[in-house]
Amino acid sequence: MGNKSEAAISSKVSRAAAEWLVELQSGQVSQDIREQWQAWRAAHPDHERAWQHIEMLGDKLGGLSPSVAHATLAPRGSFKRRRAIKTLAMLLFAGGSGWVVQDKLPWWQLGADYSTSVGEQQQVVLDDGTVVELNSASAINVAYTPQQRIVMLLHGEIHIVTAHDTQMRPFLVASDQGSMQALGTRFTVRQLTNETDGPIRIAVLEGAVEVSPTDMMTRVRLQAGEQLSFSRHMVTPVETAVPHDTAWLQRMLVVDDMPLGEFLAELGRYRKGSLACDDSIKDLRVSGTYPLEDTDKVIDMLRQSLKLEVRMLTRYWVRLMPALA
Repeated sequence: MGNKSEAAISSKVSRAAAEWLVELQSGQVSQDIREQWQAWRAAHPDHERAWQHIEMLGDKLGGLSPSVAHATLAPRGSFKRRRAIKTLAMLLFAGGSGWVVQDKLPWWQLGADYSTSVGEQQQVVLDDGTVVELNSASAINVAYTPQQRIVMLLHGEIHIVTAHDTQMRPFLVASDQGSMQALGTRFTVRQLTNETDGPIRIAVLEGAVEVSPTDMMTRVRLQAGEQLSFSRHMVTPVETAVPHDTAWLQRMLVVDDMPLGEFLAELGRYRKGSLACDDSIKDLRVSGTYPLEDTDKVIDMLRQSLKLEVRMLTRYWVRLMPALA
C-alpha cells in the first residue's frame, strides 16, 4: 500500500488548488486574499500537498497560460469561470499516485465556451436564436454585448445561421486574421491550417458577409454562392463556393477527383492519430461520398477501389501503400 504522500488528491481539493492559482494570477490580489490562501493551505495536509505540486511544476505552467487566462478573465462565480477552473484542475492533476501536465495541450479547447474533440460535432443555439454547428476539433467563444454579437473562432470549422436580432446589433465572426460581418445570412468559416495565423476560408450560402482582414484597409463583400480565403495580410480572389463542402453537416465527406494525399488529410480531421499514404500514390484520384461515422470503413473502401495495401501499427497510425505484386 502507498503511504500518505502517494495517495490521490481528491477532485475537490485539486479544483480548489486550481481556483487559488487563478485567483493569484488575476493581478488584483489583496492582502486579505493572500491570508485566505495561506489559511486554506494550512487547513489540511492535502491542501498543502496540492499547492506544493503546483509550485513544483514550475516552467511547465507556461503551457497552461491560455486556460489560466480564460478563467481569470471570467467573472467570479460564473459558469464560464467554473468550467475553466475544472478544465485546469484536470490538466494539473492526473489522479492516482502522481500528477501530469500535458506537454502539448489543445490550447484552443481550454476554456472555450463551446468545443468539440476530434470526430465530434455539436450544435449550439445562442441567446438570440442564432445556430452554430461546430465541426470536428473546433472551438469558439461567444461575446454578446448591448452593442454587438461576436463569435470568436479559435480553431476548426463552423456553420452559422444567423437569427434576426430585435436590438439590431451587428453579428460578427472574429479571428486573429480578421472579422466577418454577417448581413442576414448562412455561411461557413474554416481555419485551413492548425497555425493560429493560418488562412481562413469563408463560404456564403445565403445572404451576404463582409470580410475585413486585420492588417488591411480593404473590405470584401461576399454574396450567396461565393467564397474566398484570407489572412491578416492577404485576400484571395472571390470564387464559386463548392456546395459539397458542407456535406459534413450530414456526417458525410463528398469529393470529386481529389488527390489521395489531400483526401486522407481531409479524412484525418475526423479520426485521432496519423493517417497518410506513400508518396508514390498520393496523386491517385478519389471521388465519391464517404461516411464520417466510420473512418475505418472509408479506409477499407479506398483499399478495395484503388487496390492498395493498408499498413496499421495501431488504429492511430495508418499508412496506405501500393499493393505488393
